[in-house]
Amino acid sequence: MSASKRNLILATALLVALTGCALGPDYERPELTLPERFRGDAPPALDPAVDTALAESDWAAVYTDPALRALIQQALSGNLDVRIAAARIEQARATAGATGLALFPQISLTADHTRNKQSELAVGAPNIPRDLTTNRVSLTATWEIDLWGRLRRSTEAARAELLGAGYARRGVVVGLIGDVASAYYSLQALDEQLAITRRTIGTREKFVELTQARHERGVISGLDVATAEAQAAAARANLPELQRQITLVEDQLSLLLGGFPAAIARGEEIHELGPEPPAGLSSSLLERRPDLLLAESRLKAANARVGVAKAALFPRLALTGTFGTATQSLGDLFTQPSNAFSFGGNLLQPLLDAERNLYQVDLADARKREAILSYEQAVKGAFREVADSLAERSQYEAFEHEQEARVSALRRADGIALARYRIGFSSYFDVINAERDLFDSELALTAARRNTRLAAVRLYRALGGGWAAAEPEPAPEPGGVTVPG
Repeated sequence: MSASKRNLILATALLVALTGCALGPDYERPELTLPERFRGDAPPALDPAVDTALAESDWAAVYTDPALRALIQQALSGNLDVRIAAARIEQARATAGATGLALFPQISLTADHTRNKQSELAVGAPNIPRDLTTNRVSLTATWEIDLWGRLRRSTEAARAELLGAGYARRGVVVGLIGDVASAYYSLQALDEQLAITRRTIGTREKFVELTQARHERGVISGLDVATAEAQAAAARANLPELQRQITLVEDQLSLLLGGFPAAIARGEEIHELGPEPPAGLSSSLLERRPDLLLAESRLKAANARVGVAKAALFPRLALTGTFGTATQSLGDLFTQPSNAFSFGGNLLQPLLDAERNLYQVDLADARKREAILSYEQAVKGAFREVADSLAERSQYEAFEHEQEARVSALRRADGIALARYRIGFSSYFDVINAERDLFDSELALTAARRNTRLAAVRLYRALGGGWAAAEPEPAPEPGGVTVPG
């Protein structure tokens, strides 16, 4: 084997060895000491298979109202936030693709035709031609050898950001489903309060007629008639406020659907939510939350940027090769004598920017520390959201049961007071107090039912549920990178 061949093999082996390393730390998930379960959760169920029943249920199984399902589906296809998030995924995908191409040789084709005419008065050798025409066609390849992993770390960061864009869209989807469901349940509660108010108005107006008839017979004074009319007017005064709130919620829902303010269709029957949250929810369920996945992807990108900054401290090696033809006559352009080529290498070591690059390393390290703290903050915030939602659902449900018992008792009391009033055994103020307490309690019961449903929506959202049914699982990108939709 000749010395030239031996040197070439050694140089190739050295390049392969060098390009196998990458500066900067490899990513490792931060170690956080997490509680096994959430505060306020009951002991684990006997059957561990139900542990993920709520979180793993898609939104169509949780929200069983057909009208609500139709609204959610319309929102997923028309909501502008979801479409903006999808556009950001395309931006991140384009950035990752462009960054990844830097690992490969950059090839360019150049073709030019130039014609120069020298001045006749210029001083020069008499045999030099005054007119000169040149035709060139060349193919140039430039390849930066990734000695220190700068390009690979840049690609790693870009892919993490692409994954983060996908997780951000999932977060928008989860939030959108929760917002639509919350607005819908609020709208149903307002409808129920409107129906209660109208029913109360009818009852009170009939009672006004009753008191007027008794007043005309001289049984009661005009004070009872005036008080009855005031009570009827008080109930009617609730109508404009309820209708105003209904309009605002409908406008909110219209925007979530991606449209302009309009009336919202809803089901006549109030449906219960789907699967109940099982006892003993495992903290591992939080790993499916899009916001935590997004925080970790940002941490991965920040970790890779540390390697990029460290690699900038070392020299860059670029290989450049050109092959082409050059001739004065177009007919000789692709002949053997017109061939020309060049090959060389370029080693760039920053000197004046060395101090600046050291600061860039410090900056990358600081951003990584910030990303670690942001990830820890997101995890602890997720635990708080789940614990709050569990407490809200439990307490609101208990309040709803007690409020149902109160309404049932007040309905009996109202009927008794009215019957006693008709035969003269009770005063009018007994009837007023019983009827007013019943009206207020019925409105409070409606609000309690709404709060119980909204707490269930928040719990489902806090566990990261809702995105799986909204979009298919992403296919792996070239190179093994899975890009979420």
